[in-house]
Amino acid sequence: MNTEMKNSVSAADDKAQYDDRAKRLLAQKSILAHILVKTVDEFKGMNPKDAVSYIEGEPYISVVPTEPGLTNTDSTDAEGQKIVGLNTENSEINEGLIRFDIIFYVRMKNGLTQIIVNLEIQKSEPTKYNILNRALFYVSRMVSSQKERDFVGMRYDDIKSVVSIWICMDMDTNCMSHFHMTKDEMLEPYDWGGNIDMMSIVLIGIKNELPEHDEKYELHRLLGALLSDELTVNEKLDIIEKEYDIPVEDDLERTVSLMCNLSESIEEKGVTKATERIVINMLDKNFTLEQVALATELSVDEIKKIAEKRQPVMA
Repeated sequence: MNTEMKNSVSAADDKAQYDDRAKRLLAQKSILAHILVKTVDEFKGMNPKDAVSYIEGEPYISVVPTEPGLTNTDSTDAEGQKIVGLNTENSEINEGLIRFDIIFYVRMKNGLTQIIVNLEIQKSEPTKYNILNRALFYVSRMVSSQKERDFVGMRYDDIKSVVSIWICMDMDTNCMSHFHMTKDEMLEPYDWGGNIDMMSIVLIGIKNELPEHDEKYELHRLLGALLSDELTVNEKLDIIEKEYDIPVEDDLERTVSLMCNLSESIEEKGVTKATERIVINMLDKNFTLEQVALATELSVDEIKKIAEKRQPVMA
């Protein structure tokens, strides 16, 4: 195996580890609480420290498939009773399936009802499909998979509301949009029963440059710092602890440190962001693939991969 191929394989492995650590970092309850108070109406205005206690159990990370028939898992307890819960199969089984990045239950402030929250992380806005369409598929699966797990038979009033939150990095602007059902009267108004808030989607766009720490962009600064591949470990921990009053415990510090090390390793073995910007610049100026390859000493295949990121599709 030549050096270039070894570096590519090694960088891919590092990238997989980096992605896993990024999910584990955002799955920390102290971080999830900051996301909840900025995206879910029930918790808006609440101190994130108080919101932590409403997150139930431990979040599932990349183990729950989205495919029909696989999101639920059946098992039997010692007394022969059927148990139905979220699927937690080993990640090596059913390889290639699409899985929720992070999914967890949240108890509402009334102490009685729950919602199911899904958090997805994207390095950039996808170009092969509209991200809103994928998010709609995810909330639909989150509702339909509750059958025989969270509601039985025709007890549709027991369906839990679901929220799917998507974080897209490397955007041109810091943005956040909320998609939800609304009611339009087409004839005489009528008060139909049911939960119009059953499905919600929040799309969050994060620029590479960190915004100032103010109320408007408070969540964007936190997420941007956590997922940045340019800040040092100490810079990230300083923002987490001093600006957001998030306790830096051993597990969180270790995850941040490992992410930074992996990010450096990926950049050493792969194409740097600076080179990517040069490639995109040249392509925008109508240089041919061969001309760009000659100028950057990259292969045509590498140029093509970078070109796929060139024109993001806005949902």
